[in-house]
Parts: sequence; structure tokens; C-alpha cells
Amino acid sequence: MTKRDLAPIGAPCWVDLFTADPDRSRAFYGELFGWTSEEAGPDYGGYINFSKDGIQVAGCMRNDGSNGTPDAWSVYLATDNMEATVKEAEANGAQVFVPAMAVGELGVMAVMADAGGAAIGAWQPGLHKGFGVFDEPGTPGWFELHTRDYEASVNFYRDVFKWNTSTVSDTPEFRYTTLDDGDTQLAGVMDAAAFLPAGVPACWTIYFKVENTDAALAKIAELGGALVQPAEDTPYGRLATATDPTGALFKLLAR
Repeated sequence: MTKRDLAPIGAPCWVDLFTADPDRSRAFYGELFGWTSEEAGPDYGGYINFSKDGIQVAGCMRNDGSNGTPDAWSVYLATDNMEATVKEAEANGAQVFVPAMAVGELGVMAVMADAGGAAIGAWQPGLHKGFGVFDEPGTPGWFELHTRDYEASVNFYRDVFKWNTSTVSDTPEFRYTTLDDGDTQLAGVMDAAAFLPAGVPACWTIYFKVENTDAALAKIAELGGALVQPAEDTPYGRLATATDPTGALFKLLAR
């Protein structure tokens, strides 16, 4: 298994779900990915941790509808100095929604919109180090930003989260940059100006790895989710897009 004790600085280190129906979400992802779930306790506002084979992989919190935000998955990037990260983010065009905030002894979090308007979280680990396994079936497999402001977004993550990047493609048809940790690619930024629908903001998307994309889509339908984009073969694996029963969007990846 691809286990990790601590994420590299700037790398995706945690994902969590904002959902109107935590009980239904727990049941859905438990059946789909084989996750178990456990409440973090009264001190953490009803937060729920998901685990795969006993290792934490994701979180979940209730969306009470008070701020009008739809149900969605979020990505958090690792930092070792939250105050400096938030200050650098503001200097590079970010709008900070949640300033640096201690979460007990677990760590420090912040949430912001990047230079292209996509929401992104930041996490400075304390006792909670982030997901302990990834790129295995039933765990987060890839993280991708779809943005209308490609150059500004790439520069934002280089400057704020200290990304080392590689350009995969730089043509009008396909612009894509990856976050690299040595020879390993950990996340990507795609120029989505040509295909993001009007009114849909720039956003981070999570790909969950599965053994078989088509079988996972059939299971999603059985469990009350919905197909958004059917499975297709690509150079990066067989991909598909779906939503869970409350409408949170995610992608599937089978290599």
C-alpha cells in the first residue's frame, strides 16, 4: 500500500466532505469504498473520520444549509507554517474565508479562494497528520484543479505552497502542470477555460482510485448516486465522474 506518515509541504494531505446528510453519506461511501467511519467527538462539532483498513483517508461534516454552499468535497494542502501561508496567500490574490484556526491538538486549518477563485484548504499538522494511505483502491488517487486563470493559478501554488512543478502540456488545446515530489506527481492544474460551464466556479476535484471504474459506477447507481460523465479510457487510466446521493461530485480512476 502507498502509505505516508507526513505529506510533503504543499501536497494534498486531507480531503473532506460537506454533506447535508452525514448518515446517508457514511452509508454510501462505506458501501462504495469499504470505508468505516467514526465520530471525532463532541469537541469537534460532529466531525466524522473515514478510514480504509484502519487508516484514516477522509473526513465529513454536516452542511446545515445556512451559508448556501452546496454539498462538495474539499482538498487541503500541507503547510508547516499556517500564519506565513495565509499571509503569502493574501499577498498573491487569495480571499481568505477561514483564517488560521487551531483545531485542538490536531493541527491548524485555513480555507481560502486561490488566485483563480477556487476554494482550497490548508492544514498544518499537529496530532492529525492527514490521510495515511493514498493511490490505492478505495482511497484518494489524484487531485486536480480546474481553473479559468491557468497562469495565475500555477504561480499562486508555486509562490504560496512552494510547489515544484512540471509542464505536462502547453498547447491551446491542453494546458496542464503537475506538482512534483522528486519523480512522483502529486496533483495537477488544468486550464479549464474552454470547458467549465458558465456559472460554475473554478474548483478542485478529487479522483478516488478503484479496481474497476465500470463496476464502481454500477455500484454508485445502486446506492443512490448519479453518473455525470461515463467511463472513458485515457492515457492516465479509465476515468469517470459521478455524484453521491446528496449531489457532491467526485471522480473515479482505475489505472
